[in-house]
Order: sequence, then structure tokens, then C-alpha cells
Amino acid sequence: MRLKLIPDDTKIDFMGFRRIAVAFSIVLIVASLAVTALQGLNFGIDFKGGIMIEARTEGPADVGAIRSAVSDLGLGDVAVQGFGAPQDVLIRIGVQEGDGNAQMQVVGQVEAALQEAIGGIETRRVEVVGPKVSGELVQQGALAVGLAVFFMLIYIWLRFEWQFALGAVIALVHDVVLTIGVFSVTSLEFNLSIIAALLTIVGYSLNDTVIVFDRIRENLRKFKQMSLAEVLNLSINETLSRTLMTSGTTLVALVALWALGGEVIRGFTLAMIWGIVVGTYSSIFIASVLVLRLGVKRDWSKPDKTGPAGTNFGGAQV
Repeated sequence: MRLKLIPDDTKIDFMGFRRIAVAFSIVLIVASLAVTALQGLNFGIDFKGGIMIEARTEGPADVGAIRSAVSDLGLGDVAVQGFGAPQDVLIRIGVQEGDGNAQMQVVGQVEAALQEAIGGIETRRVEVVGPKVSGELVQQGALAVGLAVFFMLIYIWLRFEWQFALGAVIALVHDVVLTIGVFSVTSLEFNLSIIAALLTIVGYSLNDTVIVFDRIRENLRKFKQMSLAEVLNLSINETLSRTLMTSGTTLVALVALWALGGEVIRGFTLAMIWGIVVGTYSSIFIASVLVLRLGVKRDWSKPDKTGPAGTNFGGAQV
């Protein structure tokens, strides 16, 4: 017996909630852009440059004593925070003058100062990123996300129609903007792993959207007398079980990673969890609603006779 989260005869009127959903998304997007512009992002050393040292003490870490010991070295901006186990501590130091060897000498100075002040401290990981490399990483990260969205647009346009392509890409931009907004609001570290999460979210969201679009196209050919709004509702309801099963099983794995995976991948898993939730939402209430607003042709064997936005499809005002 197959597991079914959603009955086969589900008839939820998703399009009936479209105005509320679109208004809600617009508010969130404006808020995300405003917060990001005013507050910015908490860039990690990948994008700012600098030195990050992950250390472990024998007993619970004394963050104040560690901060004092490192600050006495006169290295500029220093941030010390605990994470994970009580013994774990993360030390961030601003970019230092000189090449890579000079940066590593600073790491040696920090380790020596900590051993003298604290004792019994173990350096577990060291990352050093220069200012030139960090600037290149910012550009390349933004370019990677932009190119991913652009090629998704081309793919959907070739596979479906321009209305589907535009709906899918706006949904992807919606997901990326809201994810960036979450990181701005929470001040979580934004680093290269988050760029990887954004690219993964783009792929996941598009996959979910394509599943819905495929069913919409099938039903447009099958039910030629049914209004476009009714076809969209039918298609979303028919794919709803698959969508929830896929999203649910993925979320179970991600929540386990977030809880047990440690601090290093916590930002990545949080971005993925949020991205899957908002990506599932946007496939239904952003991509599909835009298809309804733009209109599509009903018979692919004939020229497009679909009216402009605002045309009445079988009694359903778009």
C-alpha cells in the first residue's frame, strides 16, 4: 500500500488565494531588500578577507579571556565567539598587512598568546583569505547566481513558453531575495557555503516548478473547455502529494544536519531549509499565478490565440 499524504480527490482552490499570496510576497521582498540595504550582510572571511581560527579548550571556553589575549596583540578588529560544544571557540581577525606568510605569522602569534594566557588550547582549523581573493570571490559568487538564473530562464523558455519562463525566473528571484533577507535579519555569517546553498535552492525550486508546469501543460491539452484558473488548481492539486513528499523527506535530512552537523555547515543547512520551504511556496503562488496573469495558449498545434493579460478564460477573470 502506497503512502499518500494528500488524497487523490483534493480540490484546494490555490488560485483563490493568489491575491493574498502575491501581496504577502511583495511585502516580504520589499522588507528583505530594505533590511539588506540598511543593515547589510554579515560577510564571512571568504568575502571580507582575514583570518579565522577554530580552537578547542580543555574546559569550557573563557571567551572574555581569549578576546583579551588576542586583542593585546594589536591586530585590529578581533571577534571571538563560542559555538557548538562549550569548549569550542571561533576567533576572527581582520585582514593583516603583508602576503600569505605574514598572515601565517600572525596565526602563530595568536596561538602563542593563547597558550600563554589560557593554556591547554588546541587549534583545530585555520583559514586565511587575502583582500584581493575575497573581492574576487564576491564577484564570482554574484556572477554564479546571476548566470544560474539566466540559464534557467533560457531552459524554461525552450521547454515551455515565455510565460512559463518568466513565471519560473521571477519565482527563483523571489526565493533568492527572501533567503538573502533572512541572513540579513538574523546576521548569520554569509560565506561561500551560502552561495552554494543559493545555487542549490535555485535548482531545487526550478525542479519543483517544472513538475507543476508539466502537469499544467498536459491538462491544458486535455481539458480544453476548462478555465485556465481551474486547470492550474487541478494541476497543483495533482502534484501536491509528490511536492510535499519530496520537500518533507529533504527537510528531514536537512534538519538532522542542522542539529547534528556542527557550526561549520549550520548556515548552509539553514539556508537550504528556508529555501526549500519558500521554493515550494513560490512554485504554487508565484510561478503558477504569473502564468495565470500572463495567459497561455491552449493548443500547441495552432498559433497562439491567447488573449492579453486580463482576458477572461472560460469565465475566470485573470
